[in-house]
Amino acid sequence: MHLTGQSWATVSLVAVLAVLAGVFAQPVMLAGSALVGAWWLGMQYRFTREITKLPESLTVSQWSDRSSVRVGEQTPVTLGVRLEESVSLSMTVDAGVPTAATGTQLSVELEPDEREGERTEALAWPVAGRHQFDLATVTVTNGFFLERFPVGGTPTVTVEPVGPRRVHVGEGGDRFAIASGEHRSGGLGSGYEPAELREYQPTDSAARIDWKATARLATPHVRAFEAETNRRTLFVVDHRSTLATGPPGETKLDYLREIALAMADTVSTHSDPVGLLTIGDDGITDRLEISTGPEQHKLVRRSLLEIEATSENTGADNLSSSASGSWWGAHRVTTQTVRRARNRLEANGNGGDERRWDSNDVFAERLLPFYRARVPSQTRIESEPLFRALRAELSREPGTAWTVVLTDDSNRTELHEAVTLARSNGNDVLVLLAPTVLFESGGLTQIERTYDRYRTFETYRQSLASMDGVTALEVGPGDRLSSILAAGARRGVAR
Repeated sequence: MHLTGQSWATVSLVAVLAVLAGVFAQPVMLAGSALVGAWWLGMQYRFTREITKLPESLTVSQWSDRSSVRVGEQTPVTLGVRLEESVSLSMTVDAGVPTAATGTQLSVELEPDEREGERTEALAWPVAGRHQFDLATVTVTNGFFLERFPVGGTPTVTVEPVGPRRVHVGEGGDRFAIASGEHRSGGLGSGYEPAELREYQPTDSAARIDWKATARLATPHVRAFEAETNRRTLFVVDHRSTLATGPPGETKLDYLREIALAMADTVSTHSDPVGLLTIGDDGITDRLEISTGPEQHKLVRRSLLEIEATSENTGADNLSSSASGSWWGAHRVTTQTVRRARNRLEANGNGGDERRWDSNDVFAERLLPFYRARVPSQTRIESEPLFRALRAELSREPGTAWTVVLTDDSNRTELHEAVTLARSNGNDVLVLLAPTVLFESGGLTQIERTYDRYRTFETYRQSLASMDGVTALEVGPGDRLSSILAAGARRGVAR
């Protein structure tokens, strides 16, 4: 409980009257001081009594009309206050709006003896993520005393990032539809997909007789239906530093996230069991075991929304202090340069991906001979984050699952081996690939070379798709891909 300005003035008056009564020996002033003090204590007692009963009578609700919005959108947020019994106190209730929301302060004021109040304001959400309301704050006063306390629920609003436009998913420029949910099991049962029509057997239930077919064929026939099953789905999301390539809001990871969210919604609609594995430059960053239920689907969606590309560890020392002043001493040997050299070596082993390299790559070139001689290919692959994470996950997760791998083509050898590993348990694998050529800035300035690089990527994608049980699709900006393909078509006509 806090004293207001009026209360402090009253206390000061009591003190002044008491002092004056002693100085001037005036009993009347002393009596006045006692009366004012008694009145002040009475006000305090009454305030305390009403405050004690208030929580049982007070109901405060705060909610948003929509629990999921896009960045920059507005949504109405309402604050409602209700009292079972009226009180002689003034009350102000401030909503616990998250700091990420912008707009007018949302509060409701109740004068003494008022019992209900409600206010709605449109709030904007400029920051992506999952934002939880704080408890509402109730402030009550009778003019002399003031008390504050939290009350109410804490709803959440999920703000989804503005997704990339013209998202393309397909094969060689052709769009492709992706679905999930109830899937054919290959056996016969009581599903809904017709499988075969056959003559009635004594062991068949009469309820399964197809009367139209019976009338047409003159003998009793039953129609068997294919049994349905819910597919166990595992999302494997690569969010290493290479996935940050592209303009803000339209990076490789942004495009892959958009597809993953759409597929997660479909999985949720069909109540399929789902799990999630996210992989950064240093390995696994998050893991949700395959499970089902509304909370599991919410967790998967929330994780997909919050995922960001990781930063590659670039902390390393010079090769040696004695090399100072030499070419080696003037350049820092980092994890990034070593990995760049390794990826270049692997790309050469796969026919080359013709990627552009910055000035630091001359250092990577110096490392290639040493790396080629010292590090066996299989050892390199087993140390890579994606391959290592998939191997660990497959050893933990029993049974088969539809494995959806979302990544780019930066390390093609590793990805090929990882997909082979995922197929080893009999899993079907869907690979969603973000081609680097579609995301690099300035890639269209030399359109013929860009087209050649895309054809190289397409050859690699087809090699993945040719594997048994594997579907490999490209993901990227549709307008950019259309420009590249159109340039390739014109060049073909010219030739």
